[in-house]
Amino acid sequence: MHKYIEAFILQKGYEDMTSLGQQAKTMANKLIENSLLPIDEYYGSEVTLYYPGLYAGSTDLVCRHNDMDTIVDFKQANSPKRKEWIDDYYMQIAAYAMAHDYIHGSNIEQGIIMVCTPDLYLQEFRFQGAELRQWKHKFLKRLNEYYEIIREPSIDEKELLAQFEDHKIKEDEA
Repeated sequence: MHKYIEAFILQKGYEDMTSLGQQAKTMANKLIENSLLPIDEYYGSEVTLYYPGLYAGSTDLVCRHNDMDTIVDFKQANSPKRKEWIDDYYMQIAAYAMAHDYIHGSNIEQGIIMVCTPDLYLQEFRFQGAELRQWKHKFLKRLNEYYEIIREPSIDEKELLAQFEDHKIKEDEA
């Protein structure tokens, strides 16, 4: 689905004749016909973004959607999603928005998660303003938790095995 959407945005041809490819094509077409129409300008597709020294990733689309600079993430799903199930998607877009703003001096105003199922059920989850700020804070909290975990002293495996062997010898002697 992503390849078809990217080909549409870049105005290039793409075709996958496999049954899975044809299913992806119908999903992409549904998304293109219903969700990409309000886009005034495409800034980039499959855009690599990073926040120096902290994180990096690649977003599906950066564009101007309904007169707002927007990060878009396309998702394929086997069944419809509930908002409470996709926190990671919201945090991902918030992270990309912060990285884009930092690197490019932009002001990403909106995030949109576009989900399409094989039976062509289309969902859009939009967020902006205070809600976008809240997701940025949630992402930063998670990022901080990650760095706290990786900063923990690592267990020296050889030292641990030596301690285990010493303990085992003492138990055998008793």
